[in-house]
Amino acid sequence: MKPKHKVLVYNFLGFAILFVFFRFGLSLVLQLDSFYMSLIAAISASFLAPKFAVVKKENVEKIVMKWIFIKGFKEL
Repeated sequence: MKPKHKVLVYNFLGFAILFVFFRFGLSLVLQLDSFYMSLIAAISASFLAPKFAVVKKENVEKIVMKWIFIKGFKEL
């Protein structure tokens, strides 16, 4: 699998797992319309999810991750 495809899958999985967690967590805590709970979950998941990217170093494509809880970039 190409690194670009892996990055796409990692970004989706990071967002999807946090979205589902926040969506069901909010439904247990708040009594809002499902649209607003989904909107809040999507915004918070997109803010807290790790971001993956492909960087070309020395003619080699490498996957790096940036997350708000980790300082700098982490190479995978």
